[in-house]
Amino acid sequence: MKPVTAIIIEHNASPLNADLIASLKASPLIEKIIVLSGDRSPDRSVISISSSFPAGGTSLSEALAEAAASAFALILPSPAAAELTPDDIARLAGHAAAGSGALYYGDYYYEKRSPEAIRKVCAYQAGSIRDDFMFGPVQLFSMKHVQLALGKNERLADTQWAGLYELRLAASRAGAVVHIPEPLSLLKQVEKKSHFTYVDPRQLDFQKEMEQAATEHLKRIGAYCSHELAPAPKDTTAYPVEATIVIPVRNRATTIGAAVRSALSQKADFSFNVLVVQNHSTDGTAEEINFCARRDRRVVHLIPGRKDLGIGGCWNEAVHSAQCGKYVCQLDSDDLYSDENTLAAMMEKLRSGSYGMAVGSYRIVNFELQEIPPGIIDHKEWSHENGRNNLLRVNGIGAPRAFATVLLRQFPFPNVSYGEDYAVSLRISRDYSVGRIYEPVYLCRRWEDNTDAQLTNEQEVKLAAYKDSLRTQEILERQKLYKR
Repeated sequence: MKPVTAIIIEHNASPLNADLIASLKASPLIEKIIVLSGDRSPDRSVISISSSFPAGGTSLSEALAEAAASAFALILPSPAAAELTPDDIARLAGHAAAGSGALYYGDYYYEKRSPEAIRKVCAYQAGSIRDDFMFGPVQLFSMKHVQLALGKNERLADTQWAGLYELRLAASRAGAVVHIPEPLSLLKQVEKKSHFTYVDPRQLDFQKEMEQAATEHLKRIGAYCSHELAPAPKDTTAYPVEATIVIPVRNRATTIGAAVRSALSQKADFSFNVLVVQNHSTDGTAEEINFCARRDRRVVHLIPGRKDLGIGGCWNEAVHSAQCGKYVCQLDSDDLYSDENTLAAMMEKLRSGSYGMAVGSYRIVNFELQEIPPGIIDHKEWSHENGRNNLLRVNGIGAPRAFATVLLRQFPFPNVSYGEDYAVSLRISRDYSVGRIYEPVYLCRRWEDNTDAQLTNEQEVKLAAYKDSLRTQEILERQKLYKR
């Protein structure tokens, strides 16, 4: 018997990729081909499983049962744009046969098979539990590990969309997920997915399934948080003001003036200042801040002594400065508060429930402040009961963010310029309640100079891997907490 069963998950009603089917048939390693789709395939040479939800747990369980006698299951979740040659299959299966992992995947070519068209993907780690992890066009599962992972039931949950996600998480518990750092397939086009898919209200049922799968995984690995949340610590420190708006900035002469004016426009019945951490700019940013400071003494222009600071390091400078208030509220140098009441709303929320942090909602706008898709980002996927666990699955918590200063002095930001807020949010939400505002109080401006604009493949992989490392660290900390 040949060692590999191929499983194709066809998400729409488009015709099967004939070239892909031909390549699979031409491989001497493929025993049979199973197609999961909304309609039965007219191709009699494949095993057709018809399902309204081909990516769900029920249909994928049926396919895995068909593949039970094979050594490996080769799963293609985006077959329309995939190209896989017999040599690719042989190389992938060769790595798997020589190893002892549960799941294998590799880099891939994009649009053409040439060295400059190679797209790298992240190496898998314990924190790679986000449901949008990019495996490339193909995943090869060891059926021995799949059967071990699924146990006596040998079935995935009865879901509509989360089948492959649940299978991947289960496999990672049974054995290693192995990245092969060479191109082993080709993708003709990459589906452009928004950073904000997980907050799209049209995706609510989908996201609930993904959350349930991730939550079950965290329970099984001993990293599920269930302990009682604590109120923010009592803080008897004497602060110069009640609240501080923190703006880290480097080389934003075009936007920093507007950001500072937005901060100064806030109406509040408490004292506040605006602490601008100016990270050795070279473009006139410092002059803009000085101009604002001369006109309003609430503006504090702080220049770090160090020159190796990222955004997180600048936040630490602000939080530990003598001018910092009892509470701090974030404002990025590209962005604006939506109106004069944002700071008051954030402080009211933060103090009303003894929250460790509060998070607002924001509106995506262009440089002219016109709303652009996807519009309002309110993170309603958050829940008081499970938000701290689900945060490990998604890519962010929202903005603006406000914190009790005492907690930020206890849990400093990592000295980086990407994911620093996510790291602190993971840590604080582990033990402290998070207050939410679901009305937009913040304007997030998208333009060509944003930190995450126009990233190369290498940069995307580096940033995604770093965020996964934050999840890994948090999972390890939670596992240690529950082993005590």
